[in-house]
Amino acid sequence: MSSSRAELRTLTRQRRRALSAAEQLQAASALAAQLLSWPQLAQCQQIALYLTNDGEISTQPLLHALWAAGKTLHLPVLHPVVPGYLLFQQFSADTPLRLNKFAIGEPQLNCSQLTPVQQLDLILTPLVAFDALGNRLGMGGGFYDRTLSQLKPDASRPLLMGLAHQCQQVPQVPVEAWDQPLSYIATPEKIWQFSQ
Repeated sequence: MSSSRAELRTLTRQRRRALSAAEQLQAASALAAQLLSWPQLAQCQQIALYLTNDGEISTQPLLHALWAAGKTLHLPVLHPVVPGYLLFQQFSADTPLRLNKFAIGEPQLNCSQLTPVQQLDLILTPLVAFDALGNRLGMGGGFYDRTLSQLKPDASRPLLMGLAHQCQQVPQVPVEAWDQPLSYIATPEKIWQFSQ
């Protein structure tokens, strides 16, 4: 498939927005069940995820299930000093949220609650499209790619997993040099593992 990245973004965002509320709810519940039955989850205590936006598969059932399992959760916060990067802040049910410049909920910045990215065990990322090789196409801002590029390619690196609806899979994602490959992609139907 020789579609440009912009065309792929438009196509897959339309696909996921076309899902009904009932389909979205069912997909979110099935995704949470997939993650809870995933064997590697037992070794992951510090987990970063995100709040859903723009038709993304909802993380709400997963978020509550991970809290119930005793996991420590973190949300991304736009870096206030270094544009284009993310920080990860601990998130609990009583953490105050605000809308960032993209109208996405994020915790009000509290430096005492920040966790360095390399200390996370699992980072769950949003994506717009993915392919069977584990390539991820994001919204185009590069926030995750820039932030994750700081990680060393060693055994202590957090596991990276993209979350998506099955309809976001495409034959091929055009890859750029700065794209950070994922270790896993989870949909309501399946979890793919990729060798990185």
